[in-house]
Amino acid sequence: MDIVHYHVFMDKHNSEEESRESRERRKKKEEERREDGDAENSTTLVPAILTFGDSAVDVGNNDYIHSIFKANFPPYGRDFINHKPTGRFCNGKLATDITADTLGFTAYPPAYLSPQASGKKLLLGANFASAGSGYDDKTAFLSHAIPLSQQLEYYKEYQAKLAKVAGNEKARSIIKDGLYILSAGNSDFLQNYYVNPFLYKVYTPDQYSSYLVTIFSSFVKKLYNLGARRIGVTPLPPLGCVPLAITLFGMHESGCVSRINNDAQSFNKMINSSATNLQKQLPGLKIVVFDIYKSLYNLVKTPSNYGFAEARRGCCGTGIIETTWLLCNPKSRGTCRNATEYVFWDSVHPSQAANQLLANALILQGISLIG
Repeated sequence: MDIVHYHVFMDKHNSEEESRESRERRKKKEEERREDGDAENSTTLVPAILTFGDSAVDVGNNDYIHSIFKANFPPYGRDFINHKPTGRFCNGKLATDITADTLGFTAYPPAYLSPQASGKKLLLGANFASAGSGYDDKTAFLSHAIPLSQQLEYYKEYQAKLAKVAGNEKARSIIKDGLYILSAGNSDFLQNYYVNPFLYKVYTPDQYSSYLVTIFSSFVKKLYNLGARRIGVTPLPPLGCVPLAITLFGMHESGCVSRINNDAQSFNKMINSSATNLQKQLPGLKIVVFDIYKSLYNLVKTPSNYGFAEARRGCCGTGIIETTWLLCNPKSRGTCRNATEYVFWDSVHPSQAANQLLANALILQGISLIG
């Protein structure tokens, strides 16, 4: 290489390096802005997101309580912003985080119990969810989670704080036009009904489902009376397909546990029917029950169609016995290198890659909520 070509090559190389550095700087700034919670200068399709429920949507509330379910340690969060665990039960983003991205949010609504839930950050909304919670308050008590009834009390507190930050008129507008997300029922079945002889010997799955749906209906009415008008509900996924259920109830058969999936589908029909009735009863209410069951079932049954290699065990697990947080911890030996190949991150929760596909489906189903 002569001196002229050398200089041309070096100029090009340096220019590429600068452009790479500049891209990295931009990316880092964007990540820091998201993590810090920049509530200003954002154009979003809804003014705020307010989230209630369980570990599928908890962004860190359990970090601040004495619950047995926590995700504030590695390897949780290893693919999240700055590769830090935040209390999300995932290697990266939850489906609700990805939904927030799609709706134009440049920062995520904070966990209500975190120090970040103050000042202007409250304009983004707040997350009240708690891993281990469910429609049945007794489910939450078993794992020392925040019951749904208490989540509603926190939401009332939030409204008062929001009015102080935004003023009454703007606060009313945020409450009315905000997007409300409710995800519950998983813990009621997997952590309570199926393992509690006082329940499963007394009530059939349909009877228990009916009890839960009554609580769901009451909760939606209370939210509505507090100003909510756009509510997206995530019912049960194919519970019989999660690694935890296969280990505990599948007798190591191939495929999902069909009786548990049947119970989930029956529960989902009841929720859909209840939501239809609520929409008729409550003027101005927009409520959508997402079909999470079909979306996740497709990923589990034909993972290779969606770019996945493994759907029966979590990335953070052994592939033999898949039970709760005992496997996914800083000393986990069985944690995979590339979580994008796995439908599940741990024994219950989808990976970020699966959440991306689930969020894409849910956004399309929930388009009426943001219109």
